[in-house]
Amino acid sequence: MYILQVNFAYRNMSPALHAANNTEDRAKPFLDVRGLLWKIWLNTEGGPKVGGLYCFDSRANAEAYLAGPIVARMKANPDMVDLTTQIYAVTEAPSRITHAPVPFLATAAQ
Repeated sequence: MYILQVNFAYRNMSPALHAANNTEDRAKPFLDVRGLLWKIWLNTEGGPKVGGLYCFDSRANAEAYLAGPIVARMKANPDMVDLTTQIYAVTEAPSRITHAPVPFLATAAQ
């Protein structure tokens, strides 16, 4: 499994924009991302910095997401700045011990 971390900032994060980014409709397209097991949405309270943690079933699917249309729209949006991404391999043994919210990792206590 692989975790993709995506961070960026909005030039002008108004309360209305913040609310618009946190709707069920906004989340639904991610249900169709190949290999995506889950996504955690991140934001600084009242601030312009946002991001996400994505759990993918393979590095290839994480890389395909980065090369796909969602990230392309982010890169083309002039109101989104300081976009950074990083793919991490999940280190399974210690993650299992610390009860990581990663599918398919049975807890060590079992």
